[in-house]
Amino acid sequence: MSQQVPIHGSALALLTVALSLATFMQVLDTSIANVSIPDISGDLAVSPDQGTWVITSFAVSNAIALPLSGWLAKRFGEVRLFVAATLLFTLASMFCGLSTNLPMLMVFRIIQGAVAGPMIPLSQSLLLANYPPEKKGLALSLWGMTVVVAPIFGPILGGYITDNLTWPWIFYINVPVGLLSTYFTWKLLSKRETERIRQPIDKTGLFLLIIGVGCLQVLLDKGNEMDWFGSTFIVILGIISVVSLTVFIIWELTAAHPVVDLSLFSVRNFSVGTTAISLGYMTFFSGVVVYPLWLQTQMGYTATWAGLSAAPIGILSVIMSPIVGKYMNRFDLRVLASFSFTVFALIAYWASTFNTQVGFWQLTMPRFFQGIGMATFFIPIMSILLSGLPANRIASASGLSNFMRILGGSFGTSLSVALWDRREAFHQSQLVEPVTVMDPVTQAALHTLHAAGFSQPVSLALLQQQVSKQSYMLAINDVFIASAWIFGGLMLFIWLAKPPFIASGAAAAE
Repeated sequence: MSQQVPIHGSALALLTVALSLATFMQVLDTSIANVSIPDISGDLAVSPDQGTWVITSFAVSNAIALPLSGWLAKRFGEVRLFVAATLLFTLASMFCGLSTNLPMLMVFRIIQGAVAGPMIPLSQSLLLANYPPEKKGLALSLWGMTVVVAPIFGPILGGYITDNLTWPWIFYINVPVGLLSTYFTWKLLSKRETERIRQPIDKTGLFLLIIGVGCLQVLLDKGNEMDWFGSTFIVILGIISVVSLTVFIIWELTAAHPVVDLSLFSVRNFSVGTTAISLGYMTFFSGVVVYPLWLQTQMGYTATWAGLSAAPIGILSVIMSPIVGKYMNRFDLRVLASFSFTVFALIAYWASTFNTQVGFWQLTMPRFFQGIGMATFFIPIMSILLSGLPANRIASASGLSNFMRILGGSFGTSLSVALWDRREAFHQSQLVEPVTVMDPVTQAALHTLHAAGFSQPVSLALLQQQVSKQSYMLAINDVFIASAWIFGGLMLFIWLAKPPFIASGAAAAE
């Protein structure tokens, strides 16, 4: 990338808003459809299981497209690619809303996910390229806020729109946002295009990536539903995925023009930072998925109220992120990242102490304080993993790290739900073991229910319901305990990174 004179003043503020809107819109779409699946399925006359492919189709295409960001940016230029991707994403969003059947909706969700791939890494790269050197930390902090806040508001906004309008509006709202972002980004950056380099595309590597990641994503999405490797279909997907990705890695390391720059992992800080942000996001996203699921299925919360209970995480994060970005250069970034994982570990342990009598405000307090950890999570770790890389490798590094982060989120979704289900079965077997008609405690409970006018079958059903509720409560506690241990390990792991930590430099620090 040729060096550009930094932008200042109102133009810089407008550019920041334009790039942030596109990032917010793209990240929002990873979660906004989740709470709308029942309505989408009913309206399109398909089962809820089929409706989940609306989410999976987006995730698969998005994950595959992310690592291509570097190659595409060199081939077409970062500005052109970002503007084209944002415009196509906007158009695909409109056609998603206009879809009249599931196949049509899936096609446009696949297109939406594919063109969304370059948007996040390029928004980050363009911010860094056009900000003054002394404000690059602020640029990362503003970028990090959109990544943090969008998933929080996704379920809330999706639930509100679905309840008060109709599900197509979860896609229509992207149209004005995308058009504004496209217009102002092109107006401000059209004459600041990056250098274009013609390179042949690695067709073999691309094919292996699509097959490997595609099968892996479907495996993760359907694994728990189909009893994981107890299903022949899942076993076949696993074999195809392992073989394809193994060959892909070997091929990419020897290819003259690899579709994914795996040599980035030879850079120490990139490897440590990418591993930390991937595992950290995997563990964080586990809570984001299981927490509202538990509230809605076991605690009687609606989708909107479940989302509202998690929303406070964005308050302190939004307030503190610009401050962290402005002053983080005064600290060792490993201290900030380690502090973030410490906060996450303590919050996870706090959540593991909940019981079935927990109230709404008791649920929201840990989420509120978790915002402190979020403010020191993305910004310092992204700075660590990009440190020492030359400017022309930032887009590739950002694309690859975001690919690993999203893949981590997919792992977190599947593993947390599977762990929750299995621990619930374990706890239920433990709790029902002493429940017999000869047990004094059981007899007393049944007597109380009979005295309240319930028949014997109804009383037993109510007793079983309470056992199930307690089992799921203990299982969710186990999930958060496991999360606390992982965060504790990452608190130490991040110290394998080596200073100095500069967003872009002349050489890669090995």
